[in-house]
Amino acid sequence: MTARRTTTGNLLTLAEVLDELRVPRSTFFRWKATGRAPRTIKYPNGSLYVRRRDLDTWLNDHEEAA
Repeated sequence: MTARRTTTGNLLTLAEVLDELRVPRSTFFRWKATGRAPRTIKYPNGSLYVRRRDLDTWLNDHEEAA
């Protein structure tokens, strides 16, 4: 599954991240509350974004050895 790029360049919306990770919003926020989610950026209007490179790093860090 490929993430669509936002108009903000290398930032993904929360919806795009949830779609790529295939997890519900509640799971993501549980991960966030326990410090296990990818780093997020919170805009003053409350919108959450994730840098593409931060999501890729997070995915690499959670990759299991074969």
